[in-house]
Amino acid sequence: MIPSLEETEERITQPGLARPGDGANGASRSKGMWVVCLVAVGVLGVAFAVRSEKLKHKENPTAADEASHSVIIRADKAYRGDMGVYINALGTVTPISTINVFSQVSGQVLAVHYAEGQIVHKGDPLVDIDPRPYQAQVQQAEGLLDHDRGVLSQAQIDLARYKEAFASNAVAKQVLDDQEQIVIQDQGAVKFDLGQVQYAVVQLSYCHITAPTSGRVGLRLVDSGNTVFAGSSNALVVITQLQPITVVFNVAEDHLGEVQAQLHQHKPLAVEAYDRSAETKVATGTLLTVDNQIDTSTGTVRFRSEFRNGDLALFPNQFVNARLLVKTLKDSVLIPSAAIQRNGTQAFVFAVEKNVVSVRNITEQSTDGRTTAVQGLRAGEIVAISSFDKLQEGTPVQVEQPAQKETAVDKGATL
Repeated sequence: MIPSLEETEERITQPGLARPGDGANGASRSKGMWVVCLVAVGVLGVAFAVRSEKLKHKENPTAADEASHSVIIRADKAYRGDMGVYINALGTVTPISTINVFSQVSGQVLAVHYAEGQIVHKGDPLVDIDPRPYQAQVQQAEGLLDHDRGVLSQAQIDLARYKEAFASNAVAKQVLDDQEQIVIQDQGAVKFDLGQVQYAVVQLSYCHITAPTSGRVGLRLVDSGNTVFAGSSNALVVITQLQPITVVFNVAEDHLGEVQAQLHQHKPLAVEAYDRSAETKVATGTLLTVDNQIDTSTGTVRFRSEFRNGDLALFPNQFVNARLLVKTLKDSVLIPSAAIQRNGTQAFVFAVEKNVVSVRNITEQSTDGRTTAVQGLRAGEIVAISSFDKLQEGTPVQVEQPAQKETAVDKGATL
């Protein structure tokens, strides 16, 4: 039976009366509110703890955090050593002598005794030319000499007779004088014949051509059976002297004073020849001489250095990079050239101290390409040699440990 509206209102207004199930619903709501409050408090506690930990890490970073933000670099240590002061120049290998051998007689080539590119020594046979015509000329000259010597002997015998006859007044003074002049004429004829014999012998010697100096012969220019002519402009063979050999290079006139100061003290100046890339040393020699004038068009003076060239590493007309050692800096601070950076005209390095880099201005004194002598650093300081694009003043770094290797005695250019 459905209660009427009046009964319902009466129940609501009466405090002792309640709807069925109202007590259970109230207890359930109270329990839910407590659970929600506890969860909210727990979430706030966790958030506060995480926030505090972040603030603590930010204020007091750990070593792991610092390592994660450090730049990994490779580094090397400055040390003391000797470094040469060099003058760099472009040079050309120039042989001391290049000899073009020509034929001084005409005739047929009988034999060629050299091979292309062969190293020959002074006096080695090169080419033989048919000697028979010149042997005949020698024989003719010797025959004429023998004839004139006989005529001279006869004239001298007659002169002796005329002198005896003149002493006995058997002949006139004029006859004696004429005979004396005949003897002089015959003596002149004999001298002329001697000259003809010597000339013929020399011409005959030209048929056997030998090396006038030691060196390397070039490509073959004549073959057996060819006819060569005296006075021809075509050489029979070209010999280039290779040991020793020289390098000619131009040096700016600004360096002339310091070089001459060393030469006046009679100190031999070492010269190193490098290949075209200036990375591989080819040979080491000494400065031979300096030209007697400065080229006004270039403002340079020519230097000539001499090399033993025992291994034939230097080749005529080869392009080389010449490095003239003027003096040696003793006990200088040396660092790898790769560590040096430049900002305009100022050179600087990134020095590492307590895993933090600082910019250090330096002055370059000399370099051998891989190592540089500098001022502005102390021996033992560590300099960065990589990752320059990530470095600036105060950047934290972590030095990468190199692989184990043998310790070098001296990486500098100690001379």
